[in-house]
Amino acid sequence: MQTPIRGLRSFCVAAKCLSFKHAASQLFITPSAVSHQIKQLESQLSITLFKRSTRSIELTSAGKQFYQSIQPIIHQLESTISEFTHKQQNKTIIISLPEFFASELFIPRLSEWSATNPDINLQLETIKAGNEHTQVADLSIVLASGKPNASIVHELFPIRYVPACNKALYKKLKSKGFSALSNTPLILHSSRPWSWHQWADNVGIEDFDPKQIIQFDSMFGVARAAQQGMGVALVPLPMSKTWFSEQLLIRLFDEELNTRDRYYLIQHENMENNEDLLRFADWVQQTFAKD
Repeated sequence: MQTPIRGLRSFCVAAKCLSFKHAASQLFITPSAVSHQIKQLESQLSITLFKRSTRSIELTSAGKQFYQSIQPIIHQLESTISEFTHKQQNKTIIISLPEFFASELFIPRLSEWSATNPDINLQLETIKAGNEHTQVADLSIVLASGKPNASIVHELFPIRYVPACNKALYKKLKSKGFSALSNTPLILHSSRPWSWHQWADNVGIEDFDPKQIIQFDSMFGVARAAQQGMGVALVPLPMSKTWFSEQLLIRLFDEELNTRDRYYLIQHENMENNEDLLRFADWVQQTFAKD
């Protein structure tokens, strides 16, 4: 078919508003371009579609019949293009999640998802613990001490904190027991500034008076500082299990700090008709819930 689609669309818009000028504003082209496209269409069809006067246009009898026949087709074509474009744009899923969760748990398991869903792109937005998740995310994983205030929330798993240090410091401190903590820098996350004191209370250490407290605003910084021998850190499990299995960190004491901290998956309200998002949310729950 030699008739260009844009000429048919220009004709339908002009036939509806009966003005080349108004049609041009809707099509974001000039009135002369609309006129030219319709003249070209009339020439190809060998039909006069409009009666033209100085200040107005009106459909001819043939133009009315052609409009009634072609308008539903153009409408369906536009709807199909719009729907297809929307689906393609939604092929990228944006997920917001804490950086330590991303590096230690999420990314190591991500190849499982990618292998079975090669046509769906992911965009990871990592945030530091305690910060608000990004508003543009399709899904969010958050660490909170209580159920987040959101419409659809799934609990993934609780976390616990254990005292840990590197191998050299472990050999130096282990025989000293809890008293070793009085003369060794203690490392923690700045969002939980009293966590060492809470741990000490739970294990029954009286007059707990640490020599030095060092705070980091990222859990990766906490773990890395302990691994480098800076001191003893409270690190979270199960996220840090690889650090222990590779002996980058060693548990100094068996006693753990159990808190109300848990990871949650937040599904946003625009997911109901998006099969890709729902499938990805199901994968996150199946993979990480009660990890």
